[in-house]
Amino acid sequence: MGVVRMPESVMPLCAITTRYDDALDWSVAAFAAAGFQVRLKSELFAFDMTNYYQAEMGNDLKKQIFAFEPLRDPQQLADWKLLTNQWELDFKAQNSYPEDRPLNLDSGYLTLAKFVLATTKDRDHRLYLRDGIFAEVTMSFTGGSWKMHPWTYPDYQTEPAMNFLNAAREELKALFKEARRAESEKR
Repeated sequence: MGVVRMPESVMPLCAITTRYDDALDWSVAAFAAAGFQVRLKSELFAFDMTNYYQAEMGNDLKKQIFAFEPLRDPQQLADWKLLTNQWELDFKAQNSYPEDRPLNLDSGYLTLAKFVLATTKDRDHRLYLRDGIFAEVTMSFTGGSWKMHPWTYPDYQTEPAMNFLNAAREELKALFKEARRAESEKR
C-alpha cells in the first residue's frame, strides 16, 4: 500500500486569447482582484495555427500566457475554471464587441512534472473534477524537456509558449527552493 501524501502547491496559469488589447488588461485586473498576482507572462503571440475559434472570436487572434502567485492547491483548478468562464461572460456583457466570444480564458496550472489545463469538454484522456469541469495533462516534463501528447494543442507547441513554460518551471523550482530554505531555517 502506498503512503498517502498531499500534493505540492502548483503555479496557477491562464492563457488569454483575444483580438482586443483591452481584454488582456481587463483579465489581468480580474485576476488581481481575485488575489492572483502576475509572476511571469509570455510574449504576446499570434493565434494562427487553427481557425477553430474564428466563427465565435473573429480573426487576428492573439494569445498570452500568464503565471500567477501565490502558489495554490491543485484541487482548486475547477474553481478557477468556473471563475474564468464567468469572467468571459462578464467581459462580453460589459462590452459591445460583435463577436459571441471576445475573450477566451484557459485556466490551468504548472508543476515541475506537468502542465495541466481545465476544460468543459470530456475526452478519453481527460479526468472529471466536478461541476462539469475536466482536466488534462497537456504536456509532461521528462528527460529535461517538455513532451507533447497527441492532444496537445498547437498553440502550446509554439516557441513563445515553450519559452514561457520553461521560464515558469524555473520560477517554480526557485519558489520551492526558497520555501525549503525558509522551512529549514525555522528548525
